[in-house]
Amino acid sequence: MVDAALHQQMGELIASTRAMQEDLRRIEDKLQRSEDKSEESRAKMHRRVDDVVGNVSDVKTSVATLEKDVKEMKPVTDEVRRWKLMGMGALGVTGLAAMALGVTFSEALKRIGMVIIGRG
Repeated sequence: MVDAALHQQMGELIASTRAMQEDLRRIEDKLQRSEDKSEESRAKMHRRVDDVVGNVSDVKTSVATLEKDVKEMKPVTDEVRRWKLMGMGALGVTGLAAMALGVTFSEALKRIGMVIIGRG
């Protein structure tokens, strides 16, 4: 009877040890899968960071090129503004001259008309 009870207890102990070993294997598998996912996620993050660094580098190059172009265009733009202002001034002077000429011409026509009509 002692042998049967001892065999039963040993069997339960062996079964319980096997169950713990199986649980440990499952935990190890989960940990390995988790580690694999983490490595994959870190690799993706590194690729993204590398892409961002590349994009920032491209943007820096573009901005530097634009700054250079703007510096080259600034004197031309200033010259065109100066021309425009000179043109506006010339138009203003021309307008005033035309107005004076028009008034003078109008006055001359008025006097000629008065002479023709005989009132002058």
